[in-house]
Amino acid sequence: MNAPSPQPLIRIPSLKTVAEFRAHLDRLGLDLLCDDRIETAPSSPLAQPLAFDGRTIGNRWGIHPMEGWDGAADGHPTECTFRRWRNFGRSGAKLIWGGEAMAVREDGRANPNQLIIDDAHKGSLAALRETLVKAHRDRCGSDAGLFLGFQLTHSGRFCRPYDKKKLAPRVAYRHPLLDRRFGIADDRPVLRDDEVRALVPFYARAAKVAEEAGADFVDVKHCHGYLLHEFLGAHTRPGPYGGTFENRTRLTREILEAIRAECPRLSIGVRLSAFDFVPFHPDPSKSAPGKPGPGIPEDYSACLPYRYGFGLNARDPVTPDLEETIQFLHLLRDLGVRLVNLTAGSPYYNPHIQRPAAYPPSDGYQPPEDPLVGVARQIRVTSEIKRRAPDLVIVGTAYSYLQEYLPHVAQSVIRSGGADFVGIGRMVLSYPELPLDVLEKGVLAPRLICRTFSDCTTAPRNGLISGCYPLDDWYKARPEAQTLKTLKRGR
Repeated sequence: MNAPSPQPLIRIPSLKTVAEFRAHLDRLGLDLLCDDRIETAPSSPLAQPLAFDGRTIGNRWGIHPMEGWDGAADGHPTECTFRRWRNFGRSGAKLIWGGEAMAVREDGRANPNQLIIDDAHKGSLAALRETLVKAHRDRCGSDAGLFLGFQLTHSGRFCRPYDKKKLAPRVAYRHPLLDRRFGIADDRPVLRDDEVRALVPFYARAAKVAEEAGADFVDVKHCHGYLLHEFLGAHTRPGPYGGTFENRTRLTREILEAIRAECPRLSIGVRLSAFDFVPFHPDPSKSAPGKPGPGIPEDYSACLPYRYGFGLNARDPVTPDLEETIQFLHLLRDLGVRLVNLTAGSPYYNPHIQRPAAYPPSDGYQPPEDPLVGVARQIRVTSEIKRRAPDLVIVGTAYSYLQEYLPHVAQSVIRSGGADFVGIGRMVLSYPELPLDVLEKGVLAPRLICRTFSDCTTAPRNGLISGCYPLDDWYKARPEAQTLKTLKRGR
């Protein structure tokens, strides 16, 4: 089951021209379109507005939702949270996808500092939204064309609601590989059918809170191994919420129908892991203390056909299979959901397919492939989905690793119809005004470009707030920065 050894990694900053970048893509055998130069507004493909749900979204830049680990223990935002949202507003991006992953129940939080979305938190969430909108107005002159949503989540298998180091999982089904990795030894964490049904009104009420707090839409999160994503792969679960495609999507249908009944005028989106792979771990034969080797898949030979995921080939579960993904997207369309943000996999067990990076987080592994392969995989899958579901509005992911060449590839993707929006996450932590620099200047500030050091993941994996410690002076000055350096030296 070992993956081939990766070739020595060529760092993106060493590629000084578009021609050199293209030559590197050719060496890797990647068919990734890349424009010769960055175009500015108003002619840039990234500057074009898009009509959606009776609104106009003012450009093709999106900001992905994040988990900052920087809320208060009571589920309200802190100054760290407000600062991040100010930066989202300053970015100039017109599609703010969720901004933040917000738990619909306290016991569904991924960490004890995750925001909670319910009536008790509505006022602070409204203030968070207004902070972003004001920052956008101040920087861009108005908030025309801004379209902002809240992401609704339950973390399922990865709940840590009360202790940063202790999982309190609630799962859709027993998973032979993930259960072993995360210490699930019996059926107690598996949600009963009545507990599953009881989640539905929490999503509906959270959507109403979002609407009353001023959100333009809600994202019903189906990605990254969290609960609703896991239900899509619940092939082995008995009863009404597992087995057949109809049953595995029942909870989605019930939640969307409940939100429609509660908030008939509120737009709804879904962030979806379009495909998954088996869990990966560092190759023990190439690892040393504190130095993980390249990632290899867990031994899944006893699990074939592989019935523990979504959007993958059951006979070869390190290969995407989009047939059920397309079926699910057509279901969303039939349920009136046309706004879809595509991602992949999970940061907990196969981060290289989800957020390609040159440097692993503290609990990760060295890249098993050139990260550009992961970027190209997601862009290719997104383009294929857009081709097969052209009536959906699609947001693409995995652009940050492109670094200097992010705008060149993004422009080409939008121009060719491979996606409707380009979403950025990590990049906006280090370089919040990248979208405006692209549209207004046509050049980037190299010292601010995210180099995928993964500190924004390593920090929360060790109980610290998430942020760009290497490049953002505000985070560099915080006491957590020194703690993070100490942790990294000792790992």
